[in-house]
Amino acid sequence: MNYGYARVSTLSQARDGNSLDAQKVALREAGATEIYADAFTGTKTDRPELNKLLEKIAPGDTLIFTKLDRVARNLTQGIELIESLAARQIKVHVLNIGIIDESPAGKLIRNVMLAFSEFERDMIVQRTKEGKAIARTDPNFKEGRPKKFTEAQINHARELLKTNTYANVVAMTGISRSTLKRINKTI
Repeated sequence: MNYGYARVSTLSQARDGNSLDAQKVALREAGATEIYADAFTGTKTDRPELNKLLEKIAPGDTLIFTKLDRVARNLTQGIELIESLAARQIKVHVLNIGIIDESPAGKLIRNVMLAFSEFERDMIVQRTKEGKAIARTDPNFKEGRPKKFTEAQINHARELLKTNTYANVVAMTGISRSTLKRINKTI
């Protein structure tokens, strides 16, 4: 049987169909009949859907993914996973590389591509740190996501909650119920 595995790093990518949908289409076109997908960082080895897939896949099956970095973001992780699959007689097909086997050439390609994947991940982390360091020099810099609502909007919602239900205030302000509950606790 041919199994597919797709992964994106964040839930927002999964919700937006950013690349998860595109990966699933490519996997189906490559012959995957059952596809597992995670919205987890590639640096974590404990991914729920990947774990389910690894328990189910059997000798003679093929595991397909679009790119090597979808299954592992570092060299050690990737080598361990692919070698464990090979030991279980499971074929690994990476769409942008081909079938990865345990021949010397197959191992070389696998290791080089995983090394590039790890390098890319490290560069993203480094650029993010550098960007934050530069941003922190701005006296108006605030860590984290920008606030969606102004203080005036929050205060208005607090006042409305005194005489209205959560559902009514959500409808009037556009502020979610969970946010309203959170700001109501701070009164």
